[in-house]
Amino acid sequence: MSLRINSEAPNFTAETTHGTINFHEWIGDHWAILFSHPKDFTPVCTTELGYMAGLKPEFDKRNTKIIGLSIDPVTNHAAWAKDIEETQGHAVNFPMIADTDLNVATLYDMLPEGAGTTSEGRTAADNATVRAVFVIGPDKKVKAMLIYPMSTGRNFDEVLRLLESCQLTAKYTVATPVNWRNGDDVIIPPTVSDDAAKAKYPAGWKTLKPYLRVIAQPKN
Repeated sequence: MSLRINSEAPNFTAETTHGTINFHEWIGDHWAILFSHPKDFTPVCTTELGYMAGLKPEFDKRNTKIIGLSIDPVTNHAAWAKDIEETQGHAVNFPMIADTDLNVATLYDMLPEGAGTTSEGRTAADNATVRAVFVIGPDKKVKAMLIYPMSTGRNFDEVLRLLESCQLTAKYTVATPVNWRNGDDVIIPPTVSDDAAKAKYPAGWKTLKPYLRVIAQPKN
């Protein structure tokens, strides 16, 4: 299946380093970040997992669970976690999915249907497309996706910024402009008429163009 923004995030049951989970039940009423890796003991992914472990408290503050995936068994994940802590200074403090049957990678359109049903014998190059980030809402819908090549480490500070934008725009009828940071001004979407905007934002806004109206970020 092909995933798009606002597609339902496929549900699955899988073994993880924190035990067996049903993905939708695990998400519950939280937001979730699912980020995937082509294979254990790969260098770029080692740096990413360590950084995410250090960043986890920031996701916790934003009612967001994080979960990793790699196409290798749980026993390999446990051994890899020791390397991650040793080299990156942070112990892996979130579940890692063992996608040994390629089920999740296929469900999330990271591998083609004909990729097979086992991770055995596969190399990182075979799984090169399994380098994705999915932002999933409490409604179990995909809110955002990022795809990276194996040679480029992901910017998880940007993932956190993206999450904040998704959460803000889910709560308020606004959009965030280029390079927006939490607390910056935001945009009233063109779908909101001036009359409707007056009711929503009685303090007014700055009109740069009829389609470009800027207001202060709504306060939670």
